[in-house]
Amino acid sequence: MINVSVLGYGTVGSGVVEIIRENAELITKRAGEEIRVKSVLDLRDFEGDPVQEILVHDFNEIVNDDEVQIVVETMGGLHPAYEFVKASLESGKSVCTSNKALVADFGPELLEIAEKNHVNFLFEASVGGGIPIIRPLKISLAPDEILEISGILNGTTNYILTEMTNNGSAFDDVLKDAQAKGYAEADPTADVEGHDACRKIAILTSLAYGKQLDFGDIYTEGITKVTDRDVAYAKKLSAKIKIFGTSKKAGDKVSAMVAPVFVYPENPLYNVDGVFNAILVKGNMVGDVMFYGQGAGKLATASAVVSDVIEEAKHVDVNMKTLWSHEKLDLLPNDEVKNMFFVRLRGGRAENEAKVKEVFGKADEVDAGFSDEYAFVLPEMTEGEFSKAAEKLGNVINRFRIAL
Repeated sequence: MINVSVLGYGTVGSGVVEIIRENAELITKRAGEEIRVKSVLDLRDFEGDPVQEILVHDFNEIVNDDEVQIVVETMGGLHPAYEFVKASLESGKSVCTSNKALVADFGPELLEIAEKNHVNFLFEASVGGGIPIIRPLKISLAPDEILEISGILNGTTNYILTEMTNNGSAFDDVLKDAQAKGYAEADPTADVEGHDACRKIAILTSLAYGKQLDFGDIYTEGITKVTDRDVAYAKKLSAKIKIFGTSKKAGDKVSAMVAPVFVYPENPLYNVDGVFNAILVKGNMVGDVMFYGQGAGKLATASAVVSDVIEEAKHVDVNMKTLWSHEKLDLLPNDEVKNMFFVRLRGGRAENEAKVKEVFGKADEVDAGFSDEYAFVLPEMTEGEFSKAAEKLGNVINRFRIAL
């Protein structure tokens, strides 16, 4: 029998307990032996819930319990999650987590501790909720050099942009609707400003190239400045606005960015709407592979956690090596990253057409019926080149990259 302790009985933690109980027979067959939740750590009590019988309030009861072989961390946040996970690994217990902040900040260190102690640190649920992406990236795509990863990595922002596109709703109105439906937190900053997607693309990129990419080094934009007019221009171009987390191989370096983009129908991510997430991986041998599904939610995320529990149960005292070192990934400076741009300027065609041609040269006008603006699409150029030229114009309302 494999004994498991769960840290945190919130949305995901309670889902983990539910799945292990409800699918016990199936999980036993796939793991090779019975898996049992022996204890659950939480500061609260849950009267009337069966979990009360195995509830503990002191982490030391878990870390000092020699019968516990696997610890599941679903507390969220960095502290005390980091301290608890580190102590669990050092005591010879494997750990799996859904905590993207923990993985993004301390991934290499915790993997190193796990290897040293012949246990495992797995984190399938930290990116994409129930979408299997970490294990395929590490195992199924291991023969390939990863050329690009592009993803819709946050269900909240994808839901907001979908509603703005389909219903012509304003950002603030859709955000309130998303909060009412439980798709957005009371404080949605991490989602709408792109921080959540940034941590996820940092994890995926670090795994793809085996070196540490700090999320704080990734250029990041959110969706708070997207307006109904931006949506109208996108429709005029037969495009949709999505927020992408993207990393690309650029010679001997890697570029990385999180930002709203115009996506055309030929892009496989074009039809990913609502709260769904999708990740497109391009390998030098396999070509394009896409992973699609629910990026959040109690049982979807908990299912990914339990998949890690099963994997760890099958590898007791055997470390499954993950290539992710402390060495920093060589990141291409953002000014050198190449993109195509869609641009909106204040003032009509008469005021802007000649000036745009002078500053940018070739530009394809986009007319969405707004006489007080001038909009156009530019050919590929570096971010630095665009910024200098846009500064000369001085009347840019908004601009978007175009997903190629």
